Parts: sequence; structure tokens; C-alpha cells
Amino acid sequence: MKSPPPTFRQEAALWRQGLGLVAGVDEVGRGPLAGPVAAGAVILPPRARFPWLRRVRDSKELPPNVREELAACIWRHALAVGIGVVPHRVIDDVGIVEATRQAMLQALGELSLWPEYVLIDAVTLPTLSAPQRAIIDGDARSRSIACASIVAKVARDSLMLQEDIRHHGYGFATNKGYGTPEHLGALRRLGPCDIHRHSFAPVREALEGRCLVAVP
Repeated sequence: MKSPPPTFRQEAALWRQGLGLVAGVDEVGRGPLAGPVAAGAVILPPRARFPWLRRVRDSKELPPNVREELAACIWRHALAVGIGVVPHRVIDDVGIVEATRQAMLQALGELSLWPEYVLIDAVTLPTLSAPQRAIIDGDARSRSIACASIVAKVARDSLMLQEDIRHHGYGFATNKGYGTPEHLGALRRLGPCDIHRHSFAPVREALEGRCLVAVP
């Protein structure tokens, strides 16, 4: 049974208070073993009725071609869209939670309009000056957050396609850096490349294995 689509219920309560610029924020790429974490921020027109909104879901529930089509619609019709990308080296330095917050703040900073209120999927942003609300499963409940997840997913997937050209053998074009059997096998066979997250256990174990092999 399919889950119900996200709605404007969260946004509508804020619109009724006169807050017209409500941003939805979400991240993608917390779990992969390689590549950046990315975030999207989207401000939709209040009470928008675009037909494509009926197809919006959490980006993980959509096939790639539908995500790309919807991302184009979001960029075309939203009042503002921002993308934030934090690379693997920062993830290793500060941890994935803080890197996620940095990506979200970057995405908000890229908006051409500053939001009056921010709806965020699960995470809080302590340094954000705008009022905010963290919503558990926000990408399944809020259309603005779901739209943010879509543009972030499409942006990150595009980056991982480029990395697949630079780093052959890991299957980044298909696995996008996630720990699939194919990727884990390549990691054991080839060792980590320069976009792997050394702080993540499978990568760290692969590095330790290479060191052990290298010792006479």
C-alpha cells in the first residue's frame, strides 16, 4: 500500500499567519560511503496549484526520470531554489550530522529570497536566524520539503555521475556512492578512491586491510 502524498498542511498553517515565504529544506546523501552530502531549499508560491505538485513525493520513492522531470518543474515554478553541497573531506572532519547542517545552511544561503519560516526534515539548525520547525518524516508530510529532497537528489546524482567518469570501477553511476554489494566488492578489490569517506566503517576497514597487506 502506497503512503499518502505530502500536502501543504504544514505550510498552510503558516500562510494563514501571513508568512508567505516558507522554505522546505531536506538533505540527501547522509548514508553513502563516498561523495558529498547535499541539501535543497525550496520556497513555493503560497497555495500553489501546479498540476505537477500531485506527483511530488519523497525523492527516494521516485524513479530517476520522474525526479528529473519534477526537478525541472520546481526550478521553473518555485519562488526560490537553493542547493548546498558539502564534500567528503568535511564529512570526515566534522561528522555527518554537522556536515548535513552545513549543507542545509548553504542551500538556504543560495535562495534569492530569504524565508520567513523554514520547515526542515528532522534536523534543527541552531545557528539559523529564521524561525524553523523540524518535522520527522518531513519529506513525506510537506510538499515544500519533498520538493527540496527532489532538487537535492537530482543535483547530487549528477555530481556522482561525473565522479563515475573520474573513478572507474566503483559503479558510482548506479550506486551513487551507497554501500551496495557491487560497491563494497569494488572497495575491497580496489581500495578507497579520493572521494570515499574515511570516517565510515567499511571505508576505514578497507584502508586498514590495505595497510595490513602492505606490511611484509
